Amino acid sequence: MIAETVAPALGIALSPFPLVPAILLLLTARARQNSSAFIVGWMAGVAGAAALSTLPTSVVEIAGEPPAWVSWGRIGLGGLLVLLGAGLWTRRRRRGAKADPTWIRALETVTWPRALRLGLLLSAANPKILALIAAGGVAIGSARPTAAGRAGSIALFTLIASAGVALPPLLRLLAGERILPPLGRAMDWLKVHGTTVVAVVIGLMGIMLVAKGAGGL
Repeated sequence: MIAETVAPALGIALSPFPLVPAILLLLTARARQNSSAFIVGWMAGVAGAAALSTLPTSVVEIAGEPPAWVSWGRIGLGGLLVLLGAGLWTRRRRRGAKADPTWIRALETVTWPRALRLGLLLSAANPKILALIAAGGVAIGSARPTAAGRAGSIALFTLIASAGVALPPLLRLLAGERILPPLGRAMDWLKVHGTTVVAVVIGLMGIMLVAKGAGGL
């Protein structure tokens, strides 16, 4: 069950969509303030969505094997992730050739309240991220029937899922300005290949959930 919880969190941490703005915020006028606000917003969105997604399974006192509807829920959610990953895979070339979205270009003049809102929106209002959060929430709700257990698992899930957006500011803090060129090259790579990375991660998470759900029937 630990792997079922940690795997979606790692998938979120590896997602390139929040990494691109996390790197771009390091190039703004108030980089430390904006980056901190973005991380806080991101963590709040992940934690809130994870807590909500535990509710359907946590309302049942789990003893022994989970009820059949939990297994069917895993299969349905896993199937959705597989379809989402397949759709992203088929569109990966076209997406890689697109220009930067308007909201990315607007980061040049971002302020910390806007960075906070952006972190919240990219986590709590992004369908791809939400699907992975839901997968983790189902696992947490099934394995942790007590409120304290769920709270601890949600906190751990949030920390792991936030590792990706926290890494660029941490590297900037440790290495200073010389880390910016490598981060810039990483950002350019993510813009081209990010959709492929997300498609693979989401697809694998979906297959894992389907297999877990089928095994519980």
